Amino acid sequence: MMNAVRISSVGPFVRNDMLASMGSLFAELARQASTNARREVETYAREIPEFGFLDKDARARAETLEHSVWLRHRTVELSPDNSELTDDDLGCIASMGELRATNGMSLDARQGVLRVHTALMLREINEATDAQRGGGVDELMRMMIWFAPQGERGIGAYRQGFVRVLRRRMPYAEQIALLARSLLKGDPIAAELAAAVDMELPDRCAVTVFRLPDPPVVDRFLENEIETLVKAHQTPVIWGPEDGDGSAELIALVPLVSDATTAEHAPPHTVPDLLPDLAPDHVPDVVRDFARALGRPCAVGTATAPLPELAEALERARRIGRAAPLRRASAGLRPYALADVFVELAVADVPFVDSWLRSLARTLDSGPDLLLTLDAYYRHDMHRGTTATALNVHTRTLDYRLRRVRELTGIDPGSTQGVRTLSAVVTRHLSGAWR
Repeated sequence: MMNAVRISSVGPFVRNDMLASMGSLFAELARQASTNARREVETYAREIPEFGFLDKDARARAETLEHSVWLRHRTVELSPDNSELTDDDLGCIASMGELRATNGMSLDARQGVLRVHTALMLREINEATDAQRGGGVDELMRMMIWFAPQGERGIGAYRQGFVRVLRRRMPYAEQIALLARSLLKGDPIAAELAAAVDMELPDRCAVTVFRLPDPPVVDRFLENEIETLVKAHQTPVIWGPEDGDGSAELIALVPLVSDATTAEHAPPHTVPDLLPDLAPDHVPDVVRDFARALGRPCAVGTATAPLPELAEALERARRIGRAAPLRRASAGLRPYALADVFVELAVADVPFVDSWLRSLARTLDSGPDLLLTLDAYYRHDMHRGTTATALNVHTRTLDYRLRRVRELTGIDPGSTQGVRTLSAVVTRHLSGAWR
């Protein structure tokens, strides 16, 4: 059941004497206000599933209609003189946002309401102009000059009212998930949601996807750990949908500093455009902290983008994460970017090449920890001493294993061909793609 919406103290109807003094366009809009409001309510009920209750709840329908009529009359009253919506007006609009949130409206439905309302208002202005048979161009310009800034203020008030209720009623973790979802969808409500959880929105984010073949049970302890990390790193997170194979993903939107600051701290002699999506320095620390909290082996893909392009970055990060190796948090886990796995991404789309690499992996499986050895060898830039230390073996043992790789495959691991071929074999194997 909907509660009554507070209507501005300004009179809800345009007086006859005011109509007489208005130009023809404004008078036409005033005459059609009730008809247009009814059409808006009918459109809500028809096009937005969550508004299906309007066909069954007469009181809710009447209140929604009253608000629609009021808003149209206020438009007609204020636009001729380019007067701003008053604080009372904005409070009334905000109260409707509060009411929608109180009744459990989703962000998608809220966006649908704003879309329908804006489209219908523009349509009504066009219809009123057509009714004047092409006249009233000056009035049309006055209306449009008023409509854009005041429409933005009204939408902002509606969003603020909506978020006020979410902040009071929704647990912090759900608010964070809602913020992440709105950022990924490019929903302007993200600004209000960020303010509600005391976060500042950056210009760019590193969209980072943790792929978890063996997802943890999301209990209260894990929720508390993740909440602590969200606050510490100012990083919104959301659980992604489970895949058909039972795997899951955690999506983190790691805030990035501005491009100017990034360039100032970039390593010398690098050309960022030629090394796409390199993970900024602080992202690996964020990744390790979240991975430890998850307590599961995972693969991590990351892609950077400005806020309006986060959805595309998410798709890139997902694909990178599917190509990245699975590792434990304590075993050198790091985020993989496009520059790290571009070969494996290409291989995954060429079945006969992937099949050849898989046959090499099967051959190496017959040796003593050869795939594990190659993984350490390439992760340590083919430095024999560091690799042997990482494997906890003598350098002679390492040399034996590398010779064994060459004997089994005919490829020298330290050659150009070896790096190109065997590093792809190792990464594809560790990603779990061949299970």
